[in-house]
Amino acid sequence: MALALQTSQTQARRSFWTMARRDAATGYLFIAPQLIGIVVFVLVPLVLVFWYSLHEWNVLAGSFRFTGTANYQKLLSDPAMGEVLAVTAVFSAGLALLNMSLALGLALLLNQKLAFMTLFRTLFFSPVVVSLVAWTIVWSFLLQNNGGINGLLQMIGIEGPNWLRHPTTAMISVIVVQALKNLGLNMILFLAALQGVPRELFEAARVDGVPRFKQFYRITLPMISPTILLASIVTIVGALQVFAQIMILTQGGPGFSTTVLVYYLYQQAFQFYLFGYGSTLSIVLLVIVGALTFIQWHLRRKFVFYEN
Repeated sequence: MALALQTSQTQARRSFWTMARRDAATGYLFIAPQLIGIVVFVLVPLVLVFWYSLHEWNVLAGSFRFTGTANYQKLLSDPAMGEVLAVTAVFSAGLALLNMSLALGLALLLNQKLAFMTLFRTLFFSPVVVSLVAWTIVWSFLLQNNGGINGLLQMIGIEGPNWLRHPTTAMISVIVVQALKNLGLNMILFLAALQGVPRELFEAARVDGVPRFKQFYRITLPMISPTILLASIVTIVGALQVFAQIMILTQGGPGFSTTVLVYYLYQQAFQFYLFGYGSTLSIVLLVIVGALTFIQWHLRRKFVFYEN
């Protein structure tokens, strides 16, 4: 009897482990395409970029030789690098502040029970689905010295500047064009967060006579802070990757006034054919994105409110 019971328990354990292995194999089979994609399109290129950054690779000269950290030493002594990083910081910060401020303001407006709100939501979101190149080309015509914006200004007696040929107005122009392009995405995120805030909190605040500004500061902002964190990470990382808009509008000019790190990387790698140095700049960009994301994520403990 004891032998039969022991045999039955052994068979049950074997059956359990067989089923567990089968389930695990099925799970790995389902995630295999994603894992293969990550390895082929993310990890392998990342390793190759780092490997190339340790080489002097000049296609025009036909040279490819190991130089160790020479490209990183060149980076530290590059006279343009400081200005490029400063321009990148100004562009990214300006874009994030403008985009998120406008998006939150529109979300607060569209969260009200007013007429034609569905139409307005559609209109504000529509630039998100428009082709990036088409959107930027249209704006490049509008921002010309004799373009549509200066034409409107002349109608009210104002002489408009040459928007894309002056350092300050060129930076403002590329920030505004990109901020308006993705405005609808953050607007939808904020609107969804606002609609998830319990109405009882505002009703209790009104009963206590709390002003609307304090309701926004003490109730609305803390309740939507997780969404603000998400939007800030996505917006800043996206700002660091902006290339096509600057390529079409200003080509980094005038001077270095709109040459962000991504565009400078493009110039070094695909205009001067310094692929080794371009790979080094790619690693720098990766480190900057990772560091900013890490900082923002860890700031959530201090600035982000979670109900639980």
